[in-house]
Amino acid sequence: MSTLTKTTSKITRDKDYVLKMAHDLRVKFIRLWFTDILGFLKSFAITVEELEGALSEGMGFDGSSIEGFARIDESDMIAMPDPNTFCILPWRPQEGGAVARMFCNILYPGGKPFEGDPRWILKKNLKRAHEMGYTFYVSPELEFFYFRDQEGAPQALDQGGYFDLTPLDVATDLRRETVLTLEEMGIGVEYSHHEAAPSQHEIDLRYTDALTMADSAMTYRLVVKEIALKSGVYATFMPKPIQGVNGSGMHTHMSLFSNRSGSERNVFFDPKDKFHLSVIAKRFIAGLLKHAPEMTLITNQWVNSYKRLVPGYEAPVYISWALRSRSDLVRIPEYKPGREDSTRVEYRSPDASCNPYLAFSVMLAAGLDGIEKDYPLPPPSGRNVAEMTDKEREAAGIGMLPADLNEAIKLAEKSSLLRKALSDHLFAKLIENKKIEWNRYRSQVTDYELKRYYPIL
Repeated sequence: MSTLTKTTSKITRDKDYVLKMAHDLRVKFIRLWFTDILGFLKSFAITVEELEGALSEGMGFDGSSIEGFARIDESDMIAMPDPNTFCILPWRPQEGGAVARMFCNILYPGGKPFEGDPRWILKKNLKRAHEMGYTFYVSPELEFFYFRDQEGAPQALDQGGYFDLTPLDVATDLRRETVLTLEEMGIGVEYSHHEAAPSQHEIDLRYTDALTMADSAMTYRLVVKEIALKSGVYATFMPKPIQGVNGSGMHTHMSLFSNRSGSERNVFFDPKDKFHLSVIAKRFIAGLLKHAPEMTLITNQWVNSYKRLVPGYEAPVYISWALRSRSDLVRIPEYKPGREDSTRVEYRSPDASCNPYLAFSVMLAAGLDGIEKDYPLPPPSGRNVAEMTDKEREAAGIGMLPADLNEAIKLAEKSSLLRKALSDHLFAKLIENKKIEWNRYRSQVTDYELKRYYPIL
C-alpha cells in the first residue's frame, strides 16, 4: 500500500562535499556500487586515499566478468561515482574507519556512457520524459520472505497474515531495524507490515523520482538481507518460494509531474473527469496495457516469476485496468479530495526480484508511447476479471500476460519498444541470457515429474 507522500527535495552534492563528509565522518573505505543487467548488485572497495581521484577520473575495472557487460577483448570499464549517492553503511563496523557507498555510472575509458549500464538506461529514458516536459515519480511496494535459513525447503518464522500483529518475534524486530537503517541512510519509509503469506513482509519506500528510487530499491534489498543475516535468518525476494501461497510482488505506483510550469503539478489529475484522470493519464495507462506482454520479461525475468503469475492469487494475470480493484493489472487508487498530487497509476505485475532500473525504464517507455501515439483506453473492468469466463474476457478484449519465461522471451524479442528503451547492446545481452536460463530449466527433471510419472510409467 502507498499513500504517495512525495519526496521532491534533493540535495545536489559535489566532489568537495563528498571529500569533506568522508573526512568529517572518518571514512576509511568506500564501496563503489553498480548493477549488472539482471539487477545483481556489484561492488568493489577503495580506500579514502583514492577517493579524490575516483571522483575526478573514476576507477577502472574488468567488465568482461560482469553479466551483460563487455566482451573479453573490450573489457576495460570505468566506474564513475555519483556524489549524490554518498552514504555511510550503518551496519558496517566503525572501528578503524567508517564504510561508505556510492552508486556509479559505468563508462568506456574515453568517458562515453556504457550502453549496457542499467543505471544509464534509466537516465536515458528519464531524459526522454524530461524533453516531453515530465518528471517521473515512482513508489514500489517490495515484498519479501524471512526464512530460518537458505538450506533445504523454506521454513517460515510465523504463520501471520495480512497486517497481522504477530507476537513479538524476530521478524518484528527485523522489520523495525530495517526501517531504522534505511532512514539512517536517508531513504524515506512510509509503511511496514506483515503481508498475506506466512513470514511474508513489506516495507514501502516514500515516493520520489525514479533514479533515486531505483538506487533506493537496490539499497533496500541489500539492507533487508544484511539485517536478517545479522540475526541468523535468511531474507529472500524470490518471486514464489512457497507453493500454494502468494508470491512476492513489486506493485509500482507511478505518476508524471509537469516540469514546465515553474511549480510541479501532477499531470495525471483532472478534476472534471469522472475518474479524476487526465487524458495524459489515460494514454499512459493505455500504453502500459498495450505493451504489458512484451515488457513482462523485464518486470518478471526469472523462470520462478511465472509461478507467481498464475490465476488464484493476488498477482495479476489478465491485462485490464480498474478503479480500486486489486485483481487487475493496472489499478487506480481512490482519489481523495485535496490530494491531487496523489493521483497515480499502480502497475501490479512486477516482482520484487526484477532489475528496478530496467523495470522503471520500460514502464515509463510504454506509458510515454501511449501518450505520444494517443492510444485509446478501453473502459475499466466492471467486475472481477478472474471470475469471468474465457469467452467473457475475449469478448471484452482482455488478454493475458505470458504464461512462462519462454513465451515472455518470444514476445520481448519482437518488441521495438524494448529495443529502443534498453539499447541494442543490453537488449541483445538480456535476450541471450534469458534463452540460456530457459534452456537450462526445460532440460531439468523435476521432483514433480519423478513423483508423478516415475511410479506409473
